Amino acid sequence: MKPVVKVEGNIGRLVLVGQFDFNMHKDFRQTSQELLDHPAVMQILVDFDQVPFLDSSALGMLLLLKERATLQKKTLALVNCHDTVQQVLEIACFNKMFDIQ
Repeated sequence: MKPVVKVEGNIGRLVLVGQFDFNMHKDFRQTSQELLDHPAVMQILVDFDQVPFLDSSALGMLLLLKERATLQKKTLALVNCHDTVQQVLEIACFNKMFDIQ
């Protein structure tokens, strides 16, 4: 399912639904670009509340988003990560590179 974009003030939320894997690559890039291009958005939250699983391609997509957000001086945080997602992020040492809430 395509990610959902929500903007409230200067916070943009990218709500992911379902497995976050390579099949979501195109939709993730398009929707994240909406937030990067939005002039009011200064912080991007990637919401994992409805994500049961993510794979290595998802990790790559997150790294690219972080790089693009940093270039535009926007902050990025990963939020609502459940156990399985949290474990994958920790194994990949993303807890050292990302703000995980």
